[in-house]
Amino acid sequence: MNIDSPLALYEHHVQPDWLDFNDHMNLAFYLLAFDKAVDQFYHYANIAEPYIEERGMSMFTLDANVTYKRELRGGDPIRVTMQILGIDRKKIHFVEHMYHGAEGYLAAATEWLVIHVDLAARRSVPFPDDRIAFLNEIAEAHAHMPVPPEVGRVISLNAGKPG
Repeated sequence: MNIDSPLALYEHHVQPDWLDFNDHMNLAFYLLAFDKAVDQFYHYANIAEPYIEERGMSMFTLDANVTYKRELRGGDPIRVTMQILGIDRKKIHFVEHMYHGAEGYLAAATEWLVIHVDLAARRSVPFPDDRIAFLNEIAEAHAHMPVPPEVGRVISLNAGKPG
């Protein structure tokens, strides 16, 4: 996998039970698909189930913000990419983009902040050296990418307007 571009770790199709009364993908299932992509990233970074069982540490979400751009309909293919925006000893900040898998348009984006925790203590702890080294490698590979406009959005009736 090329880590010099956003990671493409998840592809799926909009399932029939993901549709709402508007006959398009319900907002909850956008977050579900984004979360499935995060799970794939955790596997890729070796911080998923085997890591949890062996080391007793995991990731918790501190914040997530979804921006909806264009609807997806039943059966539409989806592709989710991830760009690491920053990493410190305990946290990862990233953005995901969901694209229509055939037409290529951006359907939604989500910005996340996640934290590394000790499950026994239920408190944040630093990543072990072997994990932070790999995560930093990805972050450094993504550092040249521009920050997407969906990052840091403010929800307001006057967002982006003066006064």
